[in-house]
Amino acid sequence: MSNSLSEEEKLQQLGVAVVRTEAEAVANLVHSIDDNFINACQIMLQCNGKIIVIGMGKSGHIANKIAATLASTGTPAFFVHPGEASHGDLGMITSNDVALALSNSGETGEVLTILPIIKRLGVPLISITGNPDSTLAQQSDAHINASTQKEACPLGLAPTSSTTAALVMGDALAIALLEARGFTEEDFALSHPGGSLGRRLLLHVSDIMHTGNDIPTVFETDTIGVALLEMTEKKLGMTAILNSNNEFVGIFTDGDLRRMLDGNINIHSTTINNVMTVGGTTISSDKLAVEAIQIMQNKKINALLVTDIKNNLVGALNMHDLLKAGLS
Repeated sequence: MSNSLSEEEKLQQLGVAVVRTEAEAVANLVHSIDDNFINACQIMLQCNGKIIVIGMGKSGHIANKIAATLASTGTPAFFVHPGEASHGDLGMITSNDVALALSNSGETGEVLTILPIIKRLGVPLISITGNPDSTLAQQSDAHINASTQKEACPLGLAPTSSTTAALVMGDALAIALLEARGFTEEDFALSHPGGSLGRRLLLHVSDIMHTGNDIPTVFETDTIGVALLEMTEKKLGMTAILNSNNEFVGIFTDGDLRRMLDGNINIHSTTINNVMTVGGTTISSDKLAVEAIQIMQNKKINALLVTDIKNNLVGALNMHDLLKAGLS
């Protein structure tokens, strides 16, 4: 029997080796969360401008992502390409900013070229490199060591472990700053209004409820048949019940209808007040839409009426409205 590995087994072994190598590189970073890391965080917390993240090549891609992570977690930041910086983009950097430069070797020419300008502006410089003795590290006000023993690339050439380590260190900075600033879910939602979290934390009942003539309503003296016609027309699976003073007194739903059909009730002669749910579950318009979902799930209902502080009917919504709004 041959002991040679199949092509599939070789591919699997290579994949596992990469994951293990990079996991080890990340695990070793805990030793770099030291006084230098704390110093870097303090410099960034004191920044009155923006964090300017700089990197070339693969480090540039990582720098771009770190800038995005910082910006979305309460630390204003943007990426500047060091090559473009030498041709005008340095004008983006002001004396109120802080520079965060990435270079695994710490000797990247395009990054070192712009250091004198950064120094002349009096901009504090933080660096993440794999070489504490490098020019960039030595020129920095705070240096974070993200060195790795080896790249996951079998040739030792393609940036793999080193870029992963730099990315993780950038995340560590961003999250440390997030906590230090007291950044909340609501703050996160404000910078992510198009995301699911933004919708959950920013969308209110008033934003999606049906109002005015779109609210299904009948009077308590109307027959069940009239109520069914109103429910069919408004398509919310329920109708509100009002008294002669236009005050909200109850609700009739699809569920009530199914339960009613078990009895011998004439829908053309029986008035709705005989089968409605008195009062019923309601919500106020200023509540978050996600709270409406929680109420429906807890009560096992599919629709809600919206009332104001005086219990006046102001709107209506159902589960379909919430799902359509991107909530679940």
